[in-house]
Amino acid sequence: MSFVYQERWFEAAIEDALFGSGWLRGATSNFDRQLGFDTAELFAFIGATQPDEWDRLLAYHGNNPDVAQRQFAQRLANQIDERGPLDVLRRGVRDKGVLIRLAYFKPAHAITDDALKLFRANRLTVTRQLAYSSSNNNTLDLVLFVNGIPLATAELKNPLTGQTVEDAKEQYRKTRDPKELLFARRTLVHFAVDPDLVFVTTKLAGEKTRFLPFNTGSNGPGVSGGAGNPPAGASGYRSSYLWEQIWHPDTWMDLVRRFLHTDKDSKALIFPRYHQWHAVTQLTEHAARHGSGQNYLVMHSAGSGKSNTIAWLAHRLSSLHTGSDVAKEGLRPNEPVFDKVIIITDRVVLDRQLQDTVFQFEHVPGVVQRIDKDSAQLAAALQGETAKVVITTMQKFPYILDKVQGLRGKRFAVIVDEAHSSQSGDSAAALKKVLLKLGSDDVDESGDLLTASALARGRHETLSYFAFTATPKPKTLELFGTPHPVTGDAQPFHTYSMRQAIDEGFILDVLRNYVTYKSYWKLANANPDDPDVDPKKAGAQLARFASLHPTMQAQKAEIIVEHFRKHTAPRLGGRAKAMVVTGSREAAVRLHTVIKKYVDMQGYVGCDSLVAFSGDLEVDGVEHTEARVNGFSEGELPERFAYTAADDKYAGTPKAKQLTEYKILVVAEKYQTGFDQPLLTTMYVDKLLKNVAAVQTLSRLNRTHPLKAQGDVFVLDFVNEAGDIAEQFKPYFETAATTPTDPNLLYTAQHAVTAYPILVDSEMQAYAEALLAAEQKATTDTALQRAHASLYRFTEPAVDRFNAVAADDPEAADGFRSALRDYTRMYAFLSQIVPYHDEDLERLYLYGRALLNRLPRRQDPSVDIGEVVLTHLRVSKTGEHDASLTPEGEQMLPGFVGGGAGRQHDPDKVALSELIDEFNDRFGIGLGEADKVWVEQQIVALAEDGALEAAAMVNDESNFGVVCDKRIEDVILSRHDDNGKLMQRYLDDESLRSQLNQFARRQAYQMIRRRKGIA
Repeated sequence: MSFVYQERWFEAAIEDALFGSGWLRGATSNFDRQLGFDTAELFAFIGATQPDEWDRLLAYHGNNPDVAQRQFAQRLANQIDERGPLDVLRRGVRDKGVLIRLAYFKPAHAITDDALKLFRANRLTVTRQLAYSSSNNNTLDLVLFVNGIPLATAELKNPLTGQTVEDAKEQYRKTRDPKELLFARRTLVHFAVDPDLVFVTTKLAGEKTRFLPFNTGSNGPGVSGGAGNPPAGASGYRSSYLWEQIWHPDTWMDLVRRFLHTDKDSKALIFPRYHQWHAVTQLTEHAARHGSGQNYLVMHSAGSGKSNTIAWLAHRLSSLHTGSDVAKEGLRPNEPVFDKVIIITDRVVLDRQLQDTVFQFEHVPGVVQRIDKDSAQLAAALQGETAKVVITTMQKFPYILDKVQGLRGKRFAVIVDEAHSSQSGDSAAALKKVLLKLGSDDVDESGDLLTASALARGRHETLSYFAFTATPKPKTLELFGTPHPVTGDAQPFHTYSMRQAIDEGFILDVLRNYVTYKSYWKLANANPDDPDVDPKKAGAQLARFASLHPTMQAQKAEIIVEHFRKHTAPRLGGRAKAMVVTGSREAAVRLHTVIKKYVDMQGYVGCDSLVAFSGDLEVDGVEHTEARVNGFSEGELPERFAYTAADDKYAGTPKAKQLTEYKILVVAEKYQTGFDQPLLTTMYVDKLLKNVAAVQTLSRLNRTHPLKAQGDVFVLDFVNEAGDIAEQFKPYFETAATTPTDPNLLYTAQHAVTAYPILVDSEMQAYAEALLAAEQKATTDTALQRAHASLYRFTEPAVDRFNAVAADDPEAADGFRSALRDYTRMYAFLSQIVPYHDEDLERLYLYGRALLNRLPRRQDPSVDIGEVVLTHLRVSKTGEHDASLTPEGEQMLPGFVGGGAGRQHDPDKVALSELIDEFNDRFGIGLGEADKVWVEQQIVALAEDGALEAAAMVNDESNFGVVCDKRIEDVILSRHDDNGKLMQRYLDDESLRSQLNQFARRQAYQMIRRRKGIA
């Protein structure tokens, strides 16, 4: 083998690069294997930076250097064992009343070069082939020291000699004893490196050691791409960023000071992933150079570690100072960029994580404050000096304008967690008004409240937004995105793509195992007449009738339960769970009920289910709430669903908990976003999913778990096509952009509103003045009552004119309403982006928003489809798909174009029978005799029974039931056909029999009465 192939040249290249950036060469002979650090470098650092302190210690030991050094070295070793190297480096060690610093960190600002003198005195050394053990002569390729304390190790491998980064990982797992002093209580992080890839771990655990990728991404950092690193640059190595960037002395010391921390729950040391470090660094560098007034969109996929990224960013922003390279007029070096950092989030867990993380850096309580009481608490936090980082929700800002004093001129960094278009409009405007304090004493230069109100909506020099989301909508991109320097398209400032997160193993691909089912059904018109109906509304009712039909629900429940038992239940050592996504609250309650009945009837265990929906709901005359159905409060559901008997600490003992292990969760518009349950492996979808909702819903499955592999993740979809779902994922697989909205669209929308003879300028002006004056000046109940009455008085004439137009031309009235709604939506969005500063636009928005709430709505007659019967049904598998995406680069999202619903027109009606025929042609393909619906057959038979017909004519439904219930079983038995399975269920399951009897009785009674023309 050629001499040039040897690994030592790779080591030498790294070492030379480190020496060039300020590192020093360490000597293996200076490493004390018993103490676990380099004593020579330690005392060289102390002597150069703290001679007075050392002289005091030396005097205590009778000016004997050997004794003093030996005693302090032992004291340092004990302190590292007790507190860990991070805390020792950050806060030093006290010995005999003397504080000895072990490191100096770069100050937040440096007015003179002297401020950096101590920082530059740090001695960063790299030692090659370090013999670290007191029991053997094993060596490490590289060890990185800070002032004699070892912080990192690295094993380097050279593919030219047949070894890769995978061999480095194995070397750590198999030949590096985690109990060795260097690994157990000294070093913080370990790198497995080859010329192409880097992996990192913060804990050696033998064969269980878990290495995480520490790579920039296949296209480089901060942009879309997959795993790995881009082609090598001048260094010749793809992984050169490790020693050129991460191990650069400035970066390395910053990581020690501001990034590394211990997770309070797991006690694990957290080392940032490359994209986290890069995002925080790029955001803060840009803000330091350009000052406040900028917006940033961070498009980081699920699995990116967003909570830690936000914590690091918030801490950095809270002490950020401008640098010497300021690029904004009027900005001076070495000044704080922000006075306060505000985090907008609904996640309580982020509060605790931020407090724990920042406390490790600052060691001062109260730096992070969560607003969990009222608006007065928020106002106090914004005005106070202690809290540097304030965590709150958007909803609290509209209520504190009168409580905040003296904020004008202060600069704020606003971090928006999971940013969407909800951050636009009135809530965002209220936030800006509070932070700008545009009150009665602080209006624009002209003293005009209306102009001040308009000014409060746009971008401001004192506010910067840092918005995080994995799935930006077009509005989100426009509000927070960065314009492309050539095209002007709005794009993320920083990206960590779904593709890279999947490639690197931080999330799983939810599209790889995608099974589709389709429901085929036919209906029959059982009405005595054939009414004409609105095809759109009647069609929706027909589809809903079919989807909620007991027989449809029963078939889906059977498919779900049997699939769960066969494919899901055994996974993750019996811990796997499933979610059922339904299209409505009623569907969730009905399907959950049927699932439970099917499980009970079959005698299955391990299939217990819960349901999640909001509010009260009446189904079949019974009031339901989530808490009532489940038997415990809504707040308990996540913890109850998370419980697994296999992980119960009392499992297998007499003390085993008697909790129910719930495996299936049926949801309706709950737990489809922000719900992290790693044990979820399967999703049953019974709802049409579109756009961002499709991605957010299915992404509940992508969380990783030590027992969870890609093959465990499964989607069974009753409604959507796999290809259609894949299309919804495309914009978020790598990165997204959007074309900016034409700001002149707003003037077009304004003209569309004012073209109608309804609005009067003087009334709108009076309304706007009264509203804004009340918001700024009204402080008593009497004043607020007067203001409230005036708002009605100034909108009343427009309501009267609207009613007059509606009486003469209903379509014109609808057109005005639509145009006004379109304008208010457009202005609420565009005014956040475009500095209109136009009083007319603001006045029309304020007035129009109130007027819309007062305009009477056009009567929309309901549609009654009457008596319809489901005659045929089959739910069949249509395919097994791998819908995984392939890289296609940046995806363009359609920009905001506004547009209301337009004028309402009376629809062309069709006969109900024609509509049913059309539906049967569409949904009943291939159905035959074997697909006839058994329950409906029995209903028709009951309705045709002479005795029951006579009883229905002279009784109410309750009394009719007395006769009907005696006949139902006879009729069913007399019509016993090929439906043997369902027939057996009917006879064996008393609960199911009661439910079907009730349903059949009601349907038969109504069918008989309708045929006879009796309502």
